[in-house]
Parts: sequence; structure tokens; C-alpha cells
Amino acid sequence: MDSVPMNGKVHPCVEVVEACGEWFVRVVEEDQELTRSFELESFALAFAEGQRIRLGLADFKRL
Repeated sequence: MDSVPMNGKVHPCVEVVEACGEWFVRVVEEDQELTRSFELESFALAFAEGQRIRLGLADFKRL
């Protein structure tokens, strides 16, 4: 995963995955990790896109 520490620093990332009919968005930044679940894919993708913009990332990963 991209969030693995290198030289003690975590790389921010946003990941989207579907499991058991739910959509999960994982946001990693500095010393925090947040996972939110959504029933609708569109809501998960909208949340992931907002987090991507907030963190200044080029894209988010769909796993």
C-alpha cells in the first residue's frame, strides 16, 4: 500500500474498495487513518474525490 512509512513519514492516500455490497473509502494522512462506509458507490466516489482534492493528490485508488 502507498501509505507504508518511508523514512518515518506516511504518504497520504485515498482508496476505494467494494466488499459485501458496501463501499469503503480509506483516507490516510500524517498520523490519521479514517475508513467510512457507504451503501451507494456514487456517494463513496464523491467522498473519495473530495478527500483527494483536500489532500492535493493526483488521484485515488480503486482496489
